[in-house]
Amino acid sequence: MYSEIDTKHTTAVEVEIQSAYKFMFPQGDRTFVSRAFAWTMECFSGNHAGYQAIDARYHDFEHTLQGSLCLARLLRGRHAAGAQPPLTQKIFELGLLAILLHDTGYLKRSDDTAGTGAKYTLIHVNRSVDFAGELLGQKGFSDEEITAVQNMIRCTGVNVDLSSIPFQNELERTVGFALGTSDLLGQMAAKDYVEKLPILYLEFEESARHNDGRMTAAGSFSSAEELMRKTPLFWERYVLPKIQQDFNGLYEFLNVPYPEGANLYLRRIERNLSKLREKWNAPVS
Repeated sequence: MYSEIDTKHTTAVEVEIQSAYKFMFPQGDRTFVSRAFAWTMECFSGNHAGYQAIDARYHDFEHTLQGSLCLARLLRGRHAAGAQPPLTQKIFELGLLAILLHDTGYLKRSDDTAGTGAKYTLIHVNRSVDFAGELLGQKGFSDEEITAVQNMIRCTGVNVDLSSIPFQNELERTVGFALGTSDLLGQMAAKDYVEKLPILYLEFEESARHNDGRMTAAGSFSSAEELMRKTPLFWERYVLPKIQQDFNGLYEFLNVPYPEGANLYLRRIERNLSKLREKWNAPVS
């Protein structure tokens, strides 16, 4: 079973991801993970030219760390299982960059003084794609590498048509699906997920105000209470089918031991859903 990692501590997450990287690619670039983290922390802390520090309260840097940790564990599990096609060092590195940058679309430019980055909820995926392209271009990545990262980021869109994403190869698609899986599981398995749902609702509410009342399907709630009451149905009717079918069941590589062992992420999600059902008498499909 996985060791407990506090995702409020960036260094702890970085060390765990470095361990997964070294396990998969013992001859790999030992400075890559730390460089990727340094670039990302610059962006989220307001030290990237032209941008402010993140001020979205749910989609904060910890949210990114939760997904990143889950992705590294999933890909490590897939590698250990000998799944085909095998991961390459480069595709793992690009996948890590993609998950680290997947919510940079919530960052506000320096001259943007209205509200928080939550107002960009409806378009944050496209903004993240653009931000990643700009940053990685500055860092010297090739057009093909940047396209791979952008395609993986697109997998996190709530209503994305996965068949429309122009993946360049099967391995890129696989890591993109792993990223989409990890983005969902990482946040829903968090110890404070239930407590943070009212903050998520406030982000949806701000987005609706900014977009003439329009909300994403995931944000169509009249109150925080309604969001919390309906979250178990969101899991059962959206997230679970998404990770099982659309993302090809890659979450099973989080089973320890693979393939029949326990899945820590699913266990923690069920714990959170049980708390919600108990508190709100949430319906069960």
